[in-house]
Amino acid sequence: MNGIIEIENMEFFAFHGCCEEEKIKGNTFLVSVKIETDLKYASESDNIVDALDYRKVYDIVGKEMNIPSNLLENVCCRIKNSLRDEFAAIKKLTVKVSKLNPPLGGKVEKTSVTQSF
Repeated sequence: MNGIIEIENMEFFAFHGCCEEEKIKGNTFLVSVKIETDLKYASESDNIVDALDYRKVYDIVGKEMNIPSNLLENVCCRIKNSLRDEFAAIKKLTVKVSKLNPPLGGKVEKTSVTQSF
Protein backbone atom coordinates (compact mmCIF):
# COMPACT_ATOMS: atom_id res chain seq x y z
CA MET A 1 0.00 0.00 0.00
CA ASN A 2 1.86 3.07 -1.26
CA GLY A 3 1.36 6.38 0.48
CA ILE A 4 2.92 9.80 0.83
CA ILE A 5 4.94 11.12 3.76
CA GLU A 6 5.50 14.87 3.76
CA ILE A 7 7.81 16.75 6.08
CA GLU A 8 7.19 20.40 5.38
CA ASN A 9 9.11 23.60 5.99
CA MET A 10 11.99 22.29 8.06
CA GLU A 11 13.79 25.50 9.01
CA PHE A 12 17.57 25.87 8.93
CA PHE A 13 20.01 28.74 9.19
CA ALA A 14 22.75 28.20 6.60
CA PHE A 15 25.31 29.91 4.38
CA HIS A 16 24.23 29.17 0.81
CA GLY A 17 24.52 31.75 -1.94
CA CYS A 18 26.78 33.35 -4.50
CA CYS A 19 27.05 36.75 -2.82
CA GLU A 20 29.84 37.25 -0.27
CA GLU A 21 27.30 38.73 2.15
CA GLU A 22 25.29 35.49 2.11
CA LYS A 23 28.41 33.47 2.83
CA ILE A 24 29.20 35.64 5.85
CA LYS A 25 25.80 36.55 7.30
CA GLY A 26 23.85 33.44 6.30
CA ASN A 27 20.12 33.20 5.80
CA THR A 28 17.04 31.21 6.75
CA PHE A 29 16.05 28.31 4.53
CA LEU A 30 13.01 26.04 4.43
CA VAL A 31 13.21 22.46 3.19
CA SER A 32 10.22 20.25 2.39
CA VAL A 33 10.29 16.63 1.32
CA LYS A 34 7.55 14.50 -0.18
CA ILE A 35 8.28 10.78 -0.05
CA GLU A 36 6.26 8.03 -1.70
CA THR A 37 6.83 4.69 0.01
CA ASP A 38 5.06 1.52 1.09
CA LEU A 39 3.08 2.26 4.26
CA LYS A 40 1.51 -1.20 4.61
CA TYR A 41 3.66 -2.63 7.42
CA ALA A 42 3.81 0.54 9.49
CA SER A 43 0.07 1.05 9.09
CA GLU A 44 -0.67 -2.44 10.36
CA SER A 45 2.01 -2.82 13.05
CA ASP A 46 2.04 0.69 14.58
CA ASN A 47 5.76 0.07 15.15
CA ILE A 48 8.48 2.59 14.29
CA VAL A 49 10.80 -0.17 13.03
CA ASP A 50 8.35 -0.73 10.16
CA ALA A 51 8.21 2.96 9.23
CA LEU A 52 10.41 5.41 7.42
CA ASP A 53 12.13 7.30 10.25
CA TYR A 54 11.19 11.01 10.05
CA ARG A 55 13.97 11.93 12.50
CA LYS A 56 16.57 10.33 10.26
CA VAL A 57 15.17 12.27 7.29
CA TYR A 58 15.48 15.51 9.29
CA ASP A 59 19.04 14.66 10.36
CA ILE A 60 20.10 13.94 6.76
CA VAL A 61 18.58 17.21 5.55
CA GLY A 62 20.30 19.09 8.39
CA LYS A 63 23.66 17.54 7.56
CA GLU A 64 23.40 18.62 3.92
CA MET A 65 22.19 22.10 4.90
CA ASN A 66 25.37 22.54 6.96
CA ILE A 67 27.54 22.23 3.83
CA PRO A 68 27.77 25.70 2.20
CA SER A 69 26.90 25.86 -1.50
CA ASN A 70 26.67 28.62 -4.06
CA LEU A 71 23.43 27.33 -5.57
CA LEU A 72 20.15 26.02 -4.19
CA GLU A 73 20.19 23.55 -7.07
CA ASN A 74 23.29 21.92 -5.56
CA VAL A 75 21.83 21.80 -2.04
CA CYS A 76 18.58 20.31 -3.32
CA CYS A 77 20.39 17.65 -5.35
CA ARG A 78 22.61 16.65 -2.42
CA ILE A 79 19.59 16.25 -0.13
CA LYS A 80 17.75 14.21 -2.77
CA ASN A 81 20.73 11.93 -3.35
CA SER A 82 21.44 11.43 0.36
CA LEU A 83 17.82 10.51 1.13
CA ARG A 84 17.67 8.17 -1.84
CA ASP A 85 20.92 6.50 -0.74
CA GLU A 86 19.73 6.06 2.86
CA PHE A 87 16.19 4.79 2.22
CA ALA A 88 15.86 2.03 -0.36
CA ALA A 89 12.09 2.00 0.30
CA ILE A 90 11.59 5.41 -1.35
CA LYS A 91 9.66 4.97 -4.59
CA LYS A 92 9.35 8.68 -5.46
CA LEU A 93 10.90 11.71 -3.83
CA THR A 94 10.47 15.45 -4.18
CA VAL A 95 12.72 17.92 -2.36
CA LYS A 96 12.09 21.67 -2.22
CA VAL A 97 14.65 24.12 -0.82
CA SER A 98 13.61 27.75 -0.29
CA LYS A 99 15.73 30.77 0.64
CA LEU A 100 13.81 33.41 2.58
CA ASN A 101 14.37 37.09 1.78
CA PRO A 102 16.91 36.50 -1.01
CA PRO A 103 19.12 39.49 -1.87
CA LEU A 104 17.61 40.29 -5.28
CA GLY A 105 17.44 44.06 -4.93
CA GLY A 106 13.79 44.27 -3.88
CA LYS A 107 11.19 42.70 -1.66
CA VAL A 108 10.97 38.97 -2.41
CA GLU A 109 9.51 36.47 0.05
CA LYS A 110 11.60 33.52 -1.10
CA THR A 111 13.21 31.71 -3.98
CA SER A 112 12.87 27.94 -4.31
CA VAL A 113 14.31 25.00 -6.19
CA THR A 114 12.43 21.69 -6.44
CA GLN A 115 13.86 18.40 -7.66
CA SER A 116 12.23 15.00 -7.98
CA PHE A 117 13.14 11.46 -8.86
